[in-house]
Amino acid sequence: MIIRPNQHWFFRLFDWHGSVLSKITFRLMLNILMSIIAVVSYQWYEHLGIHLTVAPFSLLGIAIAIFLGFRNNTSYSRFVEARALWGSLLVTQRSLLRQIKSIQPDETQLHQQFSVLLIAFSWSLKHQLRGTDPKEDLYRLLPAEIYAEIIHSPMPTNRLLLKMSLLLGEWRKGGLLSDITYEMMDKNLNELSHILGGCERIAGTPVPFAYTLILQRTVYLFCTLLPFALVTDLHYMTPFVSVFISYAFLSWDALAEELEDPFGTSPNDLPLNAICTVIERHLMEMNDQTPLPALLQPNEKFNLL
Repeated sequence: MIIRPNQHWFFRLFDWHGSVLSKITFRLMLNILMSIIAVVSYQWYEHLGIHLTVAPFSLLGIAIAIFLGFRNNTSYSRFVEARALWGSLLVTQRSLLRQIKSIQPDETQLHQQFSVLLIAFSWSLKHQLRGTDPKEDLYRLLPAEIYAEIIHSPMPTNRLLLKMSLLLGEWRKGGLLSDITYEMMDKNLNELSHILGGCERIAGTPVPFAYTLILQRTVYLFCTLLPFALVTDLHYMTPFVSVFISYAFLSWDALAEELEDPFGTSPNDLPLNAICTVIERHLMEMNDQTPLPALLQPNEKFNLL
């Protein structure tokens, strides 16, 4: 995610990183090339009786803008839902640890035992969604015997959730938790399960490919033929106007494609590393553990992963 300090609107016009311009530069160059071809060959195809007007492109442009708006809304809704799920993850984990500490205030070992499972759950979920290896973070957080069990599971995040449920069951049998408090804490574990399932649903269900393909074909064909309709009225100004219009359509399409997967590492995706670090800091602070891990800061490109 791009984290930039407040800046004047004029200087923001020239920001490159995070603007998706780098992803569409080649396509804009192709549009400029087609504009130059349209200007150079205008006299030739005019003698052939070929006349393209702006009218059909105006109608088609309105339709494309509407469909691009729908697709951007869909992608942004996925982004917002993903952020809401990770916000609920922090709230639920703090609630679970708070319940344990209030019920058994003197059992420091139990507090730390459960908190490391909660912290490991968030880091494991991050790695699962990004398709990265969780071994380093799980080895850092978990005891050796639990690490060996979790890391050999094909679904380590769900296995961690099961481990927490079994641990609560053991405490209940040992008399550390009453039936009422166990039921209250089990509801929060179910909330963690809902968060896990919600993230898996977003990550595993992309926007239908046919919908994206039709929209992109229409946009690319529109941007390719647009210079030949503008050249009649604009002549040598055709490349400037054509590339400006194409920039609007192509950037909307590129941004929607980037937001479609909010768990990735693109500049406009969620900063899952930073969120996991915040969760770890909160749970460690509740257990009075020090030192706390440092908050992640944006890199030299203002990117917070």
